[in-house]
Amino acid sequence: MSIGELSRLTGVNIETVRYYERIKMLPLPPRTASGRRVYDATHRRILAFVRRSRELGFSLDEIRALIRLGGPEKATCREVREVAARHLEDIRAKIVDLRKLERVLTTTVAQCSGKMVPDCPVLDFLDAERPKHVR
Repeated sequence: MSIGELSRLTGVNIETVRYYERIKMLPLPPRTASGRRVYDATHRRILAFVRRSRELGFSLDEIRALIRLGGPEKATCREVREVAARHLEDIRAKIVDLRKLERVLTTTVAQCSGKMVPDCPVLDFLDAERPKHVR
């Protein structure tokens, strides 16, 4: 199949397909005599696997680790579980950070009057070097 067809079947942009080839996430396909790339079902499966993994927030290094384990058809559940468990820990840490951020922003936004005044608690919070105005 052509790169356009691969892109259409997997929902991955053509430039992203080329990028994944350059960083060796996707094996280089054979080329025709005229230099056109020719992809097969294995390329499609790996690319779909990478796309779905990215949608779930796995990093490229984590996906590489999964592919090194043999890809979607050969990795053992235990090995994949270890990678997924580390990813789950990262997600939980991000959730904790997002909840903290939500509390801080909620408090900061509540302090903002919304009037046309020179002082703004939101800008003060975001820009530590912003001169503070005296009321």
